[in-house]
Amino acid sequence: MASSDPPPEWANRWWVLVTVGVGTFMSALDGSIVNTLLPVLARAFGASVAGIEWVTTVYLLVISGLLLSVGRAGDLYGHKRLYIGGFVLFVAGSALCGLAWSAQALIGLRAIQALGAAMLMATAPAILTRSFPANQRGRALGAQGTFTYLGLTAGPSLGGWLASAVGWRAVFYINVPVGAIAIVLAWRVIDRDHSAERGERFDVIGAMLFTAGLVALLVALNQGHAWGWTSPPVLVLLAGAAVLLLAFVRIERRSSPMLDLSLFRDRQFSGATVSALLNYACVFAVLFVLPFLLIQGRGLDAAHAGLILTAQPIVMAVVAPISGTLSDRIGSRAPAVTGMVTLAVGLAFLGSVVSHGSLAVIAAGLAVIGLGVGTFVSPNNNALMGAAPRNRQGIAAGVLATARNVGMVLGVGLAGAVFTTVVARSSSASDALVAGVRASLFTAAGVAVLGTLAAALTRRRAT
Repeated sequence: MASSDPPPEWANRWWVLVTVGVGTFMSALDGSIVNTLLPVLARAFGASVAGIEWVTTVYLLVISGLLLSVGRAGDLYGHKRLYIGGFVLFVAGSALCGLAWSAQALIGLRAIQALGAAMLMATAPAILTRSFPANQRGRALGAQGTFTYLGLTAGPSLGGWLASAVGWRAVFYINVPVGAIAIVLAWRVIDRDHSAERGERFDVIGAMLFTAGLVALLVALNQGHAWGWTSPPVLVLLAGAAVLLLAFVRIERRSSPMLDLSLFRDRQFSGATVSALLNYACVFAVLFVLPFLLIQGRGLDAAHAGLILTAQPIVMAVVAPISGTLSDRIGSRAPAVTGMVTLAVGLAFLGSVVSHGSLAVIAAGLAVIGLGVGTFVSPNNNALMGAAPRNRQGIAAGVLATARNVGMVLGVGLAGAVFTTVVARSSSASDALVAGVRASLFTAAGVAVLGTLAAALTRRRAT
């Protein structure tokens, strides 16, 4: 669909939402489903825990490093083409992962699967923004958020069931028939688009600098609490990331850049980007420390702990489309700020009850956090995508997805640093774990306050 074309007819645009929802669900599902399989994979391949964790880590790193590049490619060559190509790669990568003969092979093949997932994630919001009018964009992006949360929620339980009932390879094979149907559907219902302007080209050097710099930064943040924040590998990675990303910013000031830095001059775009990063940092700080409290501190098994943790994404899945629809009517700023405030309150409440609260109270705290996140995400996404011009929708979607993934890693790194520092300095071994969890949650609440200030920068009504 060219930039001057009107949105597709009512029935077709909702089929577009279903198609994009399937891709969103599958990519989110495969980001969480493999976590359940790590012990099974370690036994199957005779690998160490540290080695097999790269099955999950490489998926996150490849996606994060390529999101901006893929978003820009979508603007230049068409989002439909990139989306369908991403689905093909994702399905092929899934089938190959199911055939993996060693841990090293599985890690490499997960990179192929992650490349496809990056193409899906970076183009999906752009396709929805082009397919829906402004007064329905929040509802569509909210529905996409529901598919994301459903994928994250279903991943651990579905992965465990498939591994037990059929075998771990079925976790990857199940993507093949579902993905094949989705590819056919995408080919039929997503309108073709030609959005590249004459004379623009893909910035290969910029893409390489950004990918290398971001991956170096993410590895340092991801492994800092394990390797030591002042260890030589972490310091080298941080220094390398700084050099590469500064070089990236410098060359992006030329014509035909990969990332149009002028987008960040818009207060709405920059505020929505920063608040998205901080929001996801809070979410993943909770997901990192709560299992320690529930399993090691309260003595629950993994299944019971996982059940309690689902209180958060279930509420998020219910609230996201409602808040998205609300943002279409009253604008994005009020719901986004309300969501961040609710998130901060939920984190502070959860931090105050970790030592003595019942499991029901802890689940209630997670539900409040889910309410805050669900209220925030759809309006904030609406604000960010609405701030970008139509010929920059792909790169805007890439910025949004990159902020999400960097926030995930930052949240785990920050929570891990606070948790391990407090535990190491605690004088009482019995209280150390609870003190570490409490400090991590209160730190995350402070991050949510900063996110509230960033969300307040957005305009009342996304355009």
